[in-house]
Amino acid sequence: MKRMIIASLFLITACKEEKKEIQTQAPQESVSQETEISENKHDESGEAKKWLEKSIKNYFKEDLRSLDKEMQKITTKDYYEYKTDAMNVDMDVDGSLTLKEFQDKWKGKFDTDKAGIDSGFLISGQDWINIEIRNCDLKSSSDNNYVFNVVLADDGFKAKYSRQIKVIKTDNKFLIADVIEEE
Repeated sequence: MKRMIIASLFLITACKEEKKEIQTQAPQESVSQETEISENKHDESGEAKKWLEKSIKNYFKEDLRSLDKEMQKITTKDYYEYKTDAMNVDMDVDGSLTLKEFQDKWKGKFDTDKAGIDSGFLISGQDWINIEIRNCDLKSSSDNNYVFNVVLADDGFKAKYSRQIKVIKTDNKFLIADVIEEE
């Protein structure tokens, strides 16, 4: 009888140790899944950065007559309309808005104080010689939204343009959703 009790105690102890092993394995799997998700987000932010740099370079290589179409290809519909309105504030063209009308129209979606009113897309100059990307660093990211601190430079005009550019991923493609201009 004593042997049976001792054998039962060994079995109970062995079962408890096996349960402990199972419990310690589950968190390790969870940690590796979190790491994998984090790495995927990092990879995607790297893809967004490459896309942004390539898109900016291609935009400034376009023929002047094609710039509007190129801008439409690389921006969201809302941002394209917003920036087009900002470029035409108080201009004597069809559809031009006053500053107040512009602010009233877009205040719910964008920070109209940082729209770059009366300036071009990505740079404030209307002319350029050779735009280069000096910096493009990820500032923040969340749920398919990436904000980059970007410095563009045109050595020919001795100009630098610091921008925060928001890129979103939608329908498996990246698009510029906002450009914050603080000058």
